[in-house]
Amino acid sequence: MDSLQSIKQRFGIIGNNNQLNLALQKAMRVAPTDISVLVTGESGVGKEVIPKIIHNLSHRKHAKYIAVNCGAIPEGTIDSELFGHEKGSFTGASQTRSGYFEVADGGTIFLDEVGELPLTTQVRLLRVLENGEFLKVGSSKVQKTDVRIVAATNLNMSEAIQKGKFREDLYYRLSTVEIFLPPLRNRPDDIHLLFRKFASDFAQKYNMPTIRLDDEAIEALVSNQWKGNIRQLRNLTEQISVIEQNRNITGPILRSYLPDYNQNLPALVSDRKQESDFANEREILYKILFDMRNDITDLKKLTKELLSEDSVQSEKSTQVLIDKIYGKSQVEEEAPTLEIISSEKRDPFEPNPEVVSFDDAETVEETVSLQEKEVEMIKQALERNKGKRKLAAKELGISERTLYRKINQYNL
Repeated sequence: MDSLQSIKQRFGIIGNNNQLNLALQKAMRVAPTDISVLVTGESGVGKEVIPKIIHNLSHRKHAKYIAVNCGAIPEGTIDSELFGHEKGSFTGASQTRSGYFEVADGGTIFLDEVGELPLTTQVRLLRVLENGEFLKVGSSKVQKTDVRIVAATNLNMSEAIQKGKFREDLYYRLSTVEIFLPPLRNRPDDIHLLFRKFASDFAQKYNMPTIRLDDEAIEALVSNQWKGNIRQLRNLTEQISVIEQNRNITGPILRSYLPDYNQNLPALVSDRKQESDFANEREILYKILFDMRNDITDLKKLTKELLSEDSVQSEKSTQVLIDKIYGKSQVEEEAPTLEIISSEKRDPFEPNPEVVSFDDAETVEETVSLQEKEVEMIKQALERNKGKRKLAAKELGISERTLYRKINQYNL
């Protein structure tokens, strides 16, 4: 059996992190068997190297190895890609096609981003794992395949199962052995080693001298968060190798290429709108609608009385209704000497003896009577609904919040 160091050299793996070494040792131990393996870890940590190690150290190494990115295949065609289809099974199926499980018979299939598989495809995959059987799309003939499955995902599978996005039984079949690859930020001693390896590779690729870091640049490199993991480090190394003419990279130069995670952060906004905001808006709208309804009713009365009653009575009723519609204070502010002009023509600058004056007590009396009626209506509504405020508010045509305020206001 190959040693750990020889495996690293063979597959170009850089680093001596304990978690990395444990993952490689697991892969070497399970490779001779046919059990399913699930590789977990963040995006960009290099999960694709584990299935290659497993395949090349197994008895299937001379058969096919197929890597499938499940997240890159549209949901409508994923079943056809994996299991094949019969001619005419759907629009565009002009001929019979073999799927990956048929082509890779006797070999290994690597299902990358397996957490993105649709639920219907997960059912089909579970059947393949249980007894090696599958059906082509549009076919009723059961076919057999002998394929070893290695899957990988960057999702939290427990959360995906709880949300109903991934089948729990399929998860347990895939994760007979689970191999975790650590993120790059947990491998600080390996970061500079990886940078030097990438810098050497790009120097050969682009036929230019290798870039080197000074002590300050190394410190900045190691202390970076590396949210994109090894993929981000590789891209940054290639970028610096191509752009920088000076091959000795200092700390300030390197930091100019590193993302600043402390700036330009998006504001945290609560996704829940305050319930009180909606209640206040609803209450205002109700008040406006009630006022409009009362104004329309008063205007109808005004029109009817102007057409039917005599002039003196009309003038008095008109003034009362105007005060009621616009409010006493507003009338006094806008027109302190509000007059109802009779049909007789007169000088507008002469005092009008027919101006009707009203006692403030009448308005107070009317307001008190309205409050008494409102209190009585609320009491009756509460009695009819046996003290249930929600039902009483619905009967009165007001919000429950408004009813609470009225009850407190009148000490009911």
